[in-house]
Amino acid sequence: MISRVAVDAAYGRIRDRVRRTPVMEFDGITLKLELFQHSGSFKARGSFNSALAQGVPDAGLIAASGGNHGIAVAHVARELDAPAEIYVPSTSSAVKVARIRALGAEVHVAGALYADAQAACDERIAESGALAIHPYDAPLTVAGQGTLGIELEQQIEDLDTVVVATGGGGLAAGIAAALPHVNVVCVEPTNSSCLRAAFDAGEPVDVEIDSIAADSLGGPRIGAIPWAVLRDRATSIVVDDDAIVGARQYLWDRAQLVTEHGGATAFAAVLSGAWRPEPHERVAVIVCGANTDPADLINP
Repeated sequence: MISRVAVDAAYGRIRDRVRRTPVMEFDGITLKLELFQHSGSFKARGSFNSALAQGVPDAGLIAASGGNHGIAVAHVARELDAPAEIYVPSTSSAVKVARIRALGAEVHVAGALYADAQAACDERIAESGALAIHPYDAPLTVAGQGTLGIELEQQIEDLDTVVVATGGGGLAAGIAAALPHVNVVCVEPTNSSCLRAAFDAGEPVDVEIDSIAADSLGGPRIGAIPWAVLRDRATSIVVDDDAIVGARQYLWDRAQLVTEHGGATAFAAVLSGAWRPEPHERVAVIVCGANTDPADLINP
């Protein structure tokens, strides 16, 4: 289990390395604009915490990623003047792969799914000597992601509920650990919903991935560490891809926010009515990622 103590330690470690992202009142709720974080997503938090807490060897950093985690690890490596190797599946967004390369990391394309990339990365870790940073199922990663919750606590008085998109579960679990008295609503695409599958089965299970948001919310199985935190804390909500596409377009049309599909997924639950707050409930919705090609927003 990840405790608030671990999240506080992570915050002290990384606070000078990450942005304190703003909040914005919008349609009666509060948006936490984590899309403005370094590397375009919350992933920089966990990656910095993992690297700084363990120290970076001469061989640098290594990770598997659908995209955003790879961008974050590449950013951290560049900031710490270290090399990085990132393994991605062939289904990763071209925009995200280009950003990983632009940050100076060596990119390896391995298989069609995130699980394939992780398997190839695991083989390379032993021979490389690099520090592996897992995207969601590692204590330091989860604690680092939880620093977003500390910022929310400072920015929003009497916060009742956080609505957060969930892939492997690291961000949701980190927020739950940071804010033990706040409700956590986890939102997943219908066809990429490993947390919902775990609730249905009573334990983590493998799921098939087929969603427009799969490059950021394509965890094939909820992480063991996130599951230990979320199983007694989280409310599970699923939304279909049409709702995600609509929420992404709505955020651009009404707030001029350029989000990726995963970044709009939490808001999709609110906009579509899949989840409704109670009267006077103080809600924060996390807009968690911006690594996207905006062309289809400007010319839908």
